[in-house]
Amino acid sequence: MIVALSTRLAVRVQPGARREGLVGWLADGSLKLRVSAAPEDGRANRAIEALLATRLGLASGAVAVVRGATSRMKQVKIEGLDDVTVRGRIDAALAGDADGE
Repeated sequence: MIVALSTRLAVRVQPGARREGLVGWLADGSLKLRVSAAPEDGRANRAIEALLATRLGLASGAVAVVRGATSRMKQVKIEGLDDVTVRGRIDAALAGDADGE
């Protein structure tokens, strides 16, 4: 039996930012991130998907905004990884960002 792994991640987005990247975990457990794309015609959502896929080491199609398309608070579905792995990879990426990567 094959079990498909997936997880959902709550994110708070700052669109139109000067710099893209992961900011950190918020008190409510959501991840704050910044994208330079404007929140028009789904551009910011596509930028979120691309940013998370890159930071998680996944193909771009493995990450999709599934809730909150027009809101700053979104829910993102990540295919192929469980919750623990997603959190670990994000924590590692945040540590790398703090080092100036």
